[in-house]
Amino acid sequence: PDAERRETVGENKYDDPVFFDKYSRMARSRQGLSGAGEWKTLEKLLPDFAGKRVLDLGCGYGWHCRYAAEHGAASVVGVDCSERMLAVAREKTADLPQVTYVKGAMEDVDFSPESFDVVLSSLAFHYVEDFPALREKIRRWLVPGGDFVFSVEHPIFTARGDQDWLYGPGGEIDCFPVDNYFFEGRRRAVFLGEPVTKYHRTLTTYLDGLLTGGFALRRVAEPMPPEEMLDIPGMRDELRRPMMLLVAALRL
Repeated sequence: PDAERRETVGENKYDDPVFFDKYSRMARSRQGLSGAGEWKTLEKLLPDFAGKRVLDLGCGYGWHCRYAAEHGAASVVGVDCSERMLAVAREKTADLPQVTYVKGAMEDVDFSPESFDVVLSSLAFHYVEDFPALREKIRRWLVPGGDFVFSVEHPIFTARGDQDWLYGPGGEIDCFPVDNYFFEGRRRAVFLGEPVTKYHRTLTTYLDGLLTGGFALRRVAEPMPPEEMLDIPGMRDELRRPMMLLVAALRL
């Protein structure tokens, strides 16, 4: 639920009060995990947190930090570049002393080898320019056999860049365009009425990069909106193309 948090290194709209206010009105900001259409699928991919040391990269409001702590994690560290996000996260987990936060870009922070049993990230890696470098750091931070679970915007969704439908003459949705799929790199999109920078990469880069980079794939999912959300305006159209990719892997 802590989606759309980073634009590019050095650019942080979430500490802008106007943009932050827009974000705070989103269903996934107000309702937490239950307001995220992918949550029911993502929850099934999560490991047993009991006694685990957990790292949440791009933690935003701290919803996943709270979930891990409430499910028995021994310690949880949330990392985010936005002080406004972290202020909310600290408030939401004030009753959980095992949860702490670090302000910084996930590309810049560093931890000792084998510091964590679980690394999570929710809808943040598509803001990272060099994912292979970050993936290698994550492998170093995890213990052998440690869990790496993340969600990202689906490569079909990020390929063209504008992330909008093509419309017919009457304004009806025609189809969702996919273009320049194999040309990885920077894309310009609009989120909450603001231009943002994201980074497109292929399924091969995400999945084969894990397989050749010291991980074993455990689960892969392309979540659909749950039945109870299909009456929300526009939600049924989300069945026409994948918006997210969920991955669960183990460090070898």
